[in-house]
Amino acid sequence: MSAAGYILAINLLVAGLFAGAFAWVSIYSKVRVPARWIAASFVLGMANFGVEWMISAVENPRFVVFSAFVVSIAAQIAFNIGVLKKYDIRIPWRFLALLVFVSLPLNVAIYDMPRDSFTRVLLYQLPYFVIQATAVLLLIRAPGKRYLDIALTGVLGAGAVHFLAKPFFAAAFGPGDRPQTYVDSIYALISQSMGSVLIVATGLLVAVVLVRDLLTDATTKSETDSLTGLLNRRGFEERVPQVTRLLAETRVPASIVICDLDHFKAVNDSYGHPGGDLVIRAFATQLIEAKANDHVVGRIGGEEFAILLPGANAAAARLFAEAIRSAFAGLEIQGMPETARFTASFGVAELKAGDTLSDMLRRADLALYEAKNSGRNCVRVAPLIVYDNSDRRTHRAAR
Repeated sequence: MSAAGYILAINLLVAGLFAGAFAWVSIYSKVRVPARWIAASFVLGMANFGVEWMISAVENPRFVVFSAFVVSIAAQIAFNIGVLKKYDIRIPWRFLALLVFVSLPLNVAIYDMPRDSFTRVLLYQLPYFVIQATAVLLLIRAPGKRYLDIALTGVLGAGAVHFLAKPFFAAAFGPGDRPQTYVDSIYALISQSMGSVLIVATGLLVAVVLVRDLLTDATTKSETDSLTGLLNRRGFEERVPQVTRLLAETRVPASIVICDLDHFKAVNDSYGHPGGDLVIRAFATQLIEAKANDHVVGRIGGEEFAILLPGANAAAARLFAEAIRSAFAGLEIQGMPETARFTASFGVAELKAGDTLSDMLRRADLALYEAKNSGRNCVRVAPLIVYDNSDRRTHRAAR
């Protein structure tokens, strides 16, 4: 077996490994659609390498050569569709269909041209280049790319360029005088080697990007409250210290607001837990609609919520809380009786020098306790003192 034949065998094996890996990744819903397209592309890639092996074994390889082209074009299109779907980029279906419609008869037309013709090799490689370049241009325009995404775009761009480089290698080294001798040519060795490097590079990068997305999704789910879509207590306690440290360094004011639904046990007793869930979701929706992009909002207990307001002093935070309190008190909640109205109490604490999250929560909790003691459905601002844990427990028990 020639050196190019060995590389062809290696490419087939690598394509098979990637096909299995992406098929396994596709069991996860977050990346299911792109992973299936990419897995299919590597299966088609295996078929292409197998068909190329058959070329040297047949007397008249015209149909086999055409079949190899069809399968490889299908593999490349499937791969790029998978990548574009991963980035939620609109697939140019009509353009791809037109490209296939033009490239297939073109491949048939150039078959009888001299194999060492630069024009023939260029026309053969041009559809591959156009498919790859189209995907790269769409990726360049996609927003929100990170370092791995930029690296993937670069590798795909290198893949597009390598298709244009092949005619020059073919002119320099010769692609073999017949299709059957292609696999023994130096050009085949160079072409398959370049293809092997690009297959591994793109396959690994796409796999890493998809795994990154899976890990990000898992982290987000672990920090998100499933009922409301807000941060859960863990997520809130992870985000707030990061923000408050930056605010302390820049001396930007900030406040925290704790909200607690009033008489929530009575809500569950009267309407059942499904009714209680409706009230919690309705209140969470009020918070989501009122918050700004830099606000950190979480459900930190059963009926308890917290909002960090960067840039807001205690007075501004009180106005924010009053707006939510008033809107929620008059809200008709779908699924509950028309006359049913629910309220919440609010405690506000402003960030002070040296504050930790616990300090802010203790002061806000004290203010919330005062709101409960004042008849509920009101907002209170915490004094500038820090209470110990026994105070916090006492205040919670009084609710």
